[in-house]
Order: sequence, then C-alpha cells, then structure tokens
Amino acid sequence: MSSIQNHVQLIGNLGDDPAVTNLDSGKKVARLSMATNENYKDKDGEKQTETNWHTVVAWGKTAEIIEKYVTKGKKIAVVGKLKTRTYTDDNGHQRYATEVVASEILLLNGN
Repeated sequence: MSSIQNHVQLIGNLGDDPAVTNLDSGKKVARLSMATNENYKDKDGEKQTETNWHTVVAWGKTAEIIEKYVTKGKKIAVVGKLKTRTYTDDNGHQRYATEVVASEILLLNGN
C-alpha cells in the first residue's frame, strides 16, 4: 500500500515547449506546463470543460526523452509523485509551489 501514498497519473496536453536545463553535474532537468481537462454537465445539462494546469518536472533519462520527443500541444501521460517546494519571491515573500515529479512519461496518439 505504501507505493500509492504519493502517486499521480495525469493525461493531458503540453501548453508550451518543455524547458530543459543542463546542470553542472551533467544531469538534465525538464519543466513542463501540462493541461488536463475534466468534462461535466452544468445545472442546465450543458457540457462544460474545466482545465487545470500542472507543472511537471523530470530528471535524467526522463528529461532526455522529453527534450527529444515532446513539444507544445503533444498529448502525454505522466506518472510520478507530488512535491511541494518553497522559494522567496522578488518581494521577499515565501511562496509554495506543488509540482509533479515525473518518473515515467508516455507519448499518446502517435505523437
């Protein structure tokens, strides 16, 4: 049961090209902005779509695959875990960002 304590699976589309950074250590890190859509019917029975945006971070080999094959608009599946980090903004305020740290990605629809 411990393997599902912090487990995320998302299917969605990239809102922009990934930002891939080469670190001094030789590793790569990729940052993605991914949209997921949830469809529902409103009180009048009309179909509605709610879009949520997720920041996805991938390291190492996963980042290399993203750099090579993933571009804006592509539909992908991501498996990973949630991680919250803190940072200080330009005004000196402490902020929090929750991101999906990807362990696997899958290109969908022949992308």
